Amino acid sequence: MTTNNTVKTNSAKAWLLAARPKTLTGAAVPVLLGAMAAYLDANNEIRPLPIVFCFLFAFVMQIDANFVNDYFDFIKGNDNEKRLGPERACAQGWITPAKMKRALYLTTLIACIIGLPLIYFGGWPTIFVGLICVLFCFLYTTHLSYKGMGDVLVLVFFGLVPVYGTYLLALPSPSFSISVEALVLSLSCGLVIDTLLIVNNFRDIDNDIEAGKRTLAVRLGLDRTLQLYLLSGLLAISLSGFVFILKGHYFSFVLSLLYLPLHFKTFGLMKSIRRGKALNAVLGKTAANITVYGVATAIGMCIDTLIG
Repeated sequence: MTTNNTVKTNSAKAWLLAARPKTLTGAAVPVLLGAMAAYLDANNEIRPLPIVFCFLFAFVMQIDANFVNDYFDFIKGNDNEKRLGPERACAQGWITPAKMKRALYLTTLIACIIGLPLIYFGGWPTIFVGLICVLFCFLYTTHLSYKGMGDVLVLVFFGLVPVYGTYLLALPSPSFSISVEALVLSLSCGLVIDTLLIVNNFRDIDNDIEAGKRTLAVRLGLDRTLQLYLLSGLLAISLSGFVFILKGHYFSFVLSLLYLPLHFKTFGLMKSIRRGKALNAVLGKTAANITVYGVATAIGMCIDTLIG
């Protein structure tokens, strides 16, 4: 079977599209910043192996979350002809639902296997954290996104868990001490990545109201969701910038500022488009902004480490 847009059902191209490779930025940036936070504190004594496992776990879990979202939204009938967002694999016929269901269980298993070696570096608590990640991967699409919990979950699972978790595991010896800088960076990263969800929910307000999804955007409305998008980026840079300056990490602060003009520009585009499929362009630019934020901040942290 071949779909009308030349993607053969269950082909390699279909699976690549279903994995949504552009979303892997959201998986990579938190781990990168967590690793650099450890580098700032421990310099060349950081442990590279747990960082590698954290990257792999994050990548596979992101793909798993995409498969879960694709399958359950299709089953629930949310990916219908009214959908404004990017095309989804099951809805487009690229992947059959039965194959997608098997794939999401397989990626869950692979993520768990990848995460197992982290027990050696972080002890048994890493099992609990990993299981929580898997549990909420399913709960988000099936239940919590309907109750407006998505933004909170982004702060936790794209901020606190991957940034601070990677930071702790990368330190030269197991430690659960508190680092204010790493914690604030975790929150800042979560806020920046949440802008992606805000655009999604902003675009889908009308459809979500019809589907009974009480996202934060639905609760706030168009104008206040626009303000939320702008404020999330500003608050992220303000928080991390304050701590960077306090710690004397000036390059980290200055380079992180490269994100702001891009954020303002994307906000302006979002405000001018306001409704419809054209907002998908804002989605792509927001993902690019997240990449710039992560790479620029990481470079600044590296320079601060080298000159410190």
